[in-house]
Amino acid sequence: MKFDPKIHHRRSIRLKGYDYRQAGGYFVTLVTQGREMMFGEVVDGEMQLNPGGEMIVRWWLELPNKFPNVTVDIFMPMPNHFHGIIFIEETLGDGIGADPRVCPGIAHNPASAEIFPGQRGEHAGSPQPVFHQRPNAPLSQMIQWFKTMTTNEYIRGVKQLGWKPFNGNLGQRTY
Repeated sequence: MKFDPKIHHRRSIRLKGYDYRQAGGYFVTLVTQGREMMFGEVVDGEMQLNPGGEMIVRWWLELPNKFPNVTVDIFMPMPNHFHGIIFIEETLGDGIGADPRVCPGIAHNPASAEIFPGQRGEHAGSPQPVFHQRPNAPLSQMIQWFKTMTTNEYIRGVKQLGWKPFNGNLGQRTY
């Protein structure tokens, strides 16, 4: 059945009137379409990432390069979803540079973030990406960028490296 806005009403889980550009910590969960196992498997209680899962981690760590007022913190890829904490920091008037007074009392040292061996600042032989930075972007724009980058790279993995294919979209529409 084709989408018809007169009968198909999506209920938003976002807070009405809340500004998602606002400084603070946000817990984000992204789920694969149809809950397909795309990022690895749990073996003896430990997550074993496949190349798709490693790719998800690399792009998560790239968010601060694209969005200079963002810090990523603890995260956990799972076989069919991804959890992560992202901090949006206040920016100065010109949108450049984080205000260290943001979220007083909350430790969000990126050095303490959950990192998988060989993932901090490394790109498995890929050149360092260069992005047009976007200060003061809302959380939705950050997640849209993350989902676009991961979907595009996953498609390349399917075509060139034999990764598990997917139907339609890699991830569900919401987060």
